[in-house]
Amino acid sequence: MAEELLSEEEILAKASGGDREAYGMLYEKYVDRIFNYVYYRTGSVDDAEDLTARVFQRAMNHITNYTDRGVPFSAWLYRIAHNLVANWHRDRSRRQEIPLSDEPIVAKLDHPEVTLVRTEQQEALLKLIRSLPADRQNLLILKFVEHLSNAEIGAIMGRSEGAIKSLYHRTLLALRDQIEATDLHQEE
Repeated sequence: MAEELLSEEEILAKASGGDREAYGMLYEKYVDRIFNYVYYRTGSVDDAEDLTARVFQRAMNHITNYTDRGVPFSAWLYRIAHNLVANWHRDRSRRQEIPLSDEPIVAKLDHPEVTLVRTEQQEALLKLIRSLPADRQNLLILKFVEHLSNAEIGAIMGRSEGAIKSLYHRTLLALRDQIEATDLHQEE
């Protein structure tokens, strides 16, 4: 298909003009990345699926307003996702929900004791990360889950590359201090 040979700018131009196939190409390119970002911010597959769908619905409804300002299209999607996640957290703090299933995923080859310890450590680390301010959570997700460069993260977060490096350094130091203050770093 000739469409696959188009640059992202050309695909964006077509999508902005109402070409649903072009928008579908953008969706396919970014849906997994946006889902991962939302999932790590919410901790819920169901909520992440719902919010990811909303991100792309909102993007589709407003793609005619998108203008290239020298930052990647993905930065625009992450900004939409960030805003929806922030609203989700605000709404959730007003009404607490109890999930129907919170079963850990267990690898079949691991012994139950190993899986339990690993799961507890992962949950404790996620709890520490989720206690960080939203901008630091975003930074860690974009850096370690999405494997983006500091420049890309800066474009998404609206900060300079130097500011991202500094925030990254302060975040890791704060996490290290929190880990050392807990038993999370010790394995029995």
